[in-house]
Amino acid sequence: MSNETESTQVSGSAAVESHDGSCDADMRLPNVAVRSLPYHVVKDLLSIGVCSRCVLRLFGTEEHIYCQSSFSQSMVRSILEEVTSFKSEVEFQFCSVCLGILQFSYCVDKETMVKKENANDMALTIAELVKQEGHQIDEFSLEVSVPSLILENESLLLSHLKNKYESELWFQERLLSKCVSVKDVLKFAITKPLETLLDAKSSASSFRIRLTYTHKRASKNSVEKNQECKRQKTGTENGLHNVNDELVAADKDFSYCSTIKENAVTGRSSNGLQDQEPSENFGFPIEKVSEPCHLVYLCYRTHIYLYGRYLKYSRNVSQTRWIIDEERMGEASVEEIIGSNVLPVFRGDNYKFHAAGREDIDVRMLGSGRPFLLEIQNAHQVPSEVIVKEIKSKINGLENKLVGVKNLKVVGSEGWTLMREGEAEKQKQYCALVWISRPLEDEDVQSISLLNDMQILQRTPIRVLHRRSPLEREKIIHWMKIERIGGISQYFLLHLCTQAGTYIKEFVHGDLGRTQPSIGSILGCRAEILQLDVTDVKMTE
Repeated sequence: MSNETESTQVSGSAAVESHDGSCDADMRLPNVAVRSLPYHVVKDLLSIGVCSRCVLRLFGTEEHIYCQSSFSQSMVRSILEEVTSFKSEVEFQFCSVCLGILQFSYCVDKETMVKKENANDMALTIAELVKQEGHQIDEFSLEVSVPSLILENESLLLSHLKNKYESELWFQERLLSKCVSVKDVLKFAITKPLETLLDAKSSASSFRIRLTYTHKRASKNSVEKNQECKRQKTGTENGLHNVNDELVAADKDFSYCSTIKENAVTGRSSNGLQDQEPSENFGFPIEKVSEPCHLVYLCYRTHIYLYGRYLKYSRNVSQTRWIIDEERMGEASVEEIIGSNVLPVFRGDNYKFHAAGREDIDVRMLGSGRPFLLEIQNAHQVPSEVIVKEIKSKINGLENKLVGVKNLKVVGSEGWTLMREGEAEKQKQYCALVWISRPLEDEDVQSISLLNDMQILQRTPIRVLHRRSPLEREKIIHWMKIERIGGISQYFLLHLCTQAGTYIKEFVHGDLGRTQPSIGSILGCRAEILQLDVTDVKMTE
């Protein structure tokens, strides 16, 4: 820094001491931060339409400054203008770097422009919208999306500062800090007021408040830059273009465009002035901004899950809604019975039903039940354990007694992972009513009970061949046991435990030889399955 600049900053430090005596505690930090900056550079930034918060963040001013309740646009600008003796010709203009975002200015439609004086006013508007939508929350996560044009403007401005002030001492000293991004400054400013207004903590929550800023100039520039980055050189001697030559020649432009794109995606700001080179892609000064960004507000909850096990007592209820040629199959579905009783309690937008496997419509699901997840989309309320128990009681108490549930609990996305991991290892137990073409002998009962961990080979069943790939599958029958039915020699109950994915009906009758061995081939007679129940689904939970 030159001697003149050094003396200016020294006198500024002295002014801080006298000024602090008359300032409130909230005013002290902003005053110290502003008066620590090189005044002639601040004046330069103000003259080209950079707002107060952008001035501070470009110099890497620490985050706690932006959290000050007294940190209003007019207050900071008055300090800046006082110490730099700079007075703007216009009373208000939108920032040429942040496009009005850090001035809490935005458009909500083509005709309505909104200007907020400080972070508290901005937070109040957001909090009111959250409350209007009726979300029940105790924590939230704030998300901000800004146009890539802001990063381009920032890059241009930093390279300008480097070219103009690189020889000054302050330049080297300020490089120890990183420029704070527009996203982060906005979050620092409005998070604390939001916590107070919503009576909720800011954290990595499933409830998200998302602010999406767009600008019409950014959209136009984006198209132009993409075209520039993809432009190919032509005009070689033979009239053909060489892709490798083009990539080498365009390497600098591609590198620049990739950096801007990466920063836009990750939300990083430019890391200090020393990394910026003079831009060949933009002119200077930065174009003035006539209108702020358009702001779209969205609050939503990421999917939450209700985990449990369901039981299906009817042989005329499908697992999910089943419509063929506009005709409903079955009298109801497990999905609809559970979903229709759960969704109103969670006050969600919609739901999706996921289960660890499925049974045919004519197969009952008994015993311990089948694990399932009900995925609730944008739930406005997350019920307590007491209310979840009430949901279980309501479903189990339905008059038609088609479906029951057990072990209900609200889980995060880890419930989905656990269910899928356990599904790969699961075993299933069944009870089948079987008829054979000859009387059942004692030797048959004995021989079946001795078959443990028997490997079978199943080709895709004929009944599902229209919707499944024609494959051969090796499966394991872990154990089997025959239970006689008194007084009936050709009918019996077959209890068995198999590897997940075994086609039980085909294992009984053989599917015209497509399953080997089968109960029919083992007993040496014709075998048919009349009824089937799933009695247990064993899996890691």
